[in-house]
Amino acid sequence: MKLLILLILYPVFLYGQEKTSTKLAKYMRAQVEVNNFSGTVLVRKNNTILLKKAYGFADYEWNVKNTIDTKFQLASVTKQFTATAILQLIDSGRLSLNDKLSKFLPDYPKADSVSIHMLLSHTSGLAMGFKEIALSSMSSDSAYTAIKKIPFEFSPGTKSSYSNIGYYLLAKIIEKVSGERYEAFLEKNIFDKVGMKNTGISNNESIVAKKAKVYCQSQQRLIHNPYINWNINLGHDGVYSTVEDLALWDKALYGTTVLSAAMKKKMFTPYSSENWGYGFIINPFYNHGHDLIAHDGGFFGTMTSFNRFTQDKLFVSVLSNNGSLSHIIGYGLSAIAFDKQVELPYKHHRVKIDTAIYDKYIGQYGKIKLLKIDGKLFYNDKDIELIPESKTKFFRGDDNDRTIEFIRDKTGNYNTFILTKGGVKEIFTRSQKK
Repeated sequence: MKLLILLILYPVFLYGQEKTSTKLAKYMRAQVEVNNFSGTVLVRKNNTILLKKAYGFADYEWNVKNTIDTKFQLASVTKQFTATAILQLIDSGRLSLNDKLSKFLPDYPKADSVSIHMLLSHTSGLAMGFKEIALSSMSSDSAYTAIKKIPFEFSPGTKSSYSNIGYYLLAKIIEKVSGERYEAFLEKNIFDKVGMKNTGISNNESIVAKKAKVYCQSQQRLIHNPYINWNINLGHDGVYSTVEDLALWDKALYGTTVLSAAMKKKMFTPYSSENWGYGFIINPFYNHGHDLIAHDGGFFGTMTSFNRFTQDKLFVSVLSNNGSLSHIIGYGLSAIAFDKQVELPYKHHRVKIDTAIYDKYIGQYGKIKLLKIDGKLFYNDKDIELIPESKTKFFRGDDNDRTIEFIRDKTGNYNTFILTKGGVKEIFTRSQKK
């Protein structure tokens, strides 16, 4: 009887997968045609590939197209590999979560107050980053001396704030404890074990086959990415990979080939109000109500997204080399995989309207504040203008894949709007008016 039921349901199951794959492909075609997406995408559910495709160019000068095995910089998606290496050292007894930074880098300010746990969980108080230093040609030693001078943002352990410096220091600790170069340790203990043959660590000298060039936006046109000093920009960044290798990594994280069950539990536990685990964010606000372990990355034209919906066995990864908003695209793709209604990208055009109506829109809507300044409508601050495409619908000046549409109620007031992000709709209600 069970076999008969399975035989009856199997064609329905296959039809559902094909329907989802068609929707995913259509969504990505629109991202290419409307938003000029360049990169690769992989969506897998229950070991079935729903979408795996490359778009755009790895080299714009020579019109060399991206392929599915094109290698992309991962930016902050790198952090999960740094965290894994640290947890391996802890599991082998060479390191402890309670060890202080002073044990390895005694000359670093407040080193006696910062633990390995704090570095991993973004609770160290260390500042966000050191972009200007990463773009310089300084030596590793000079860069370290300069980074030491960057002030802490708060007392270690008192709150949470995302820090690239913390993971830069973790890479140094990996080298100190293991006696190996950061890249050698990751290759031997992670990439080789998982079979990630197209993954490695960038440096300033090596020629890497099939590695995409990176381009960023400037005044609405693509330009070459600036020079990045990969001798410095490590730990928080530095890994390059492909969507197929990342899919192998996702599978490995369900087992114990690379990390023991005990270490994975520590990695996937949220340790702050911001839900930071070790190298991942746990159940962020964009999880569609499903269990999600994720991390995004972005540095100039590099934009990446890595999403593991663990209860659903859904994996979504988007890698881009031209500044395309991979995290927003990943949000849309995962919504489609969960059979949600998702609006396709379309071209937005500014129209002239009577701006007096903005007085009816301004106010606080959850965490979003709408402001009227000099006859214009702004999203949270004066850096993000909301541009009208109708009397009630607006698109963000910095990201036309995000729109706001105001809903008029029975009393003629506008106390609710629909925020569409990557095609996914969310409803926000005004809590106060100013």
